[in-house]
Amino acid sequence: MELTVGAVLEGKVKSITNFGAFISLPENKTGLVHISEVANTYVSDVREHLTEGQDVKVMVISAEPGKVNLSIKRLEAKQETRPVRGRAPVPRPASAPTPPPQPKSADQLFEEKLKQFMSESDSKISSIRRYSDHRTKNRRR
Repeated sequence: MELTVGAVLEGKVKSITNFGAFISLPENKTGLVHISEVANTYVSDVREHLTEGQDVKVMVISAEPGKVNLSIKRLEAKQETRPVRGRAPVPRPASAPTPPPQPKSADQLFEEKLKQFMSESDSKISSIRRYSDHRTKNRRR
């Protein structure tokens, strides 16, 4: 059987390392699920998500002679999270419609331009002061 990119296979976790998990595939082939491809969330330890001997469904993301890269997270339904102050993130389906950005009013545009101008002005003034302070210190010597 030829492994093609995008193919979904059943496998068994053969061994777990710090950087991922080796999966036994059909026809005595072995592939690697990198730690970044284990779950849609941050994974600090693969052992929290997988155990040796566990049956898993994986997707082939690249197949070169002697090297097969697999992914578990690409088969999971993606969920985005929105932070709630003081609580853990609340999962929300990725298909939830997001409202279109509201056009900015003239007051908001003016405020943004004013903030940008003030920031640039402050940086220019501080560099001029540093230069003039440096010159006056040199004259006194």
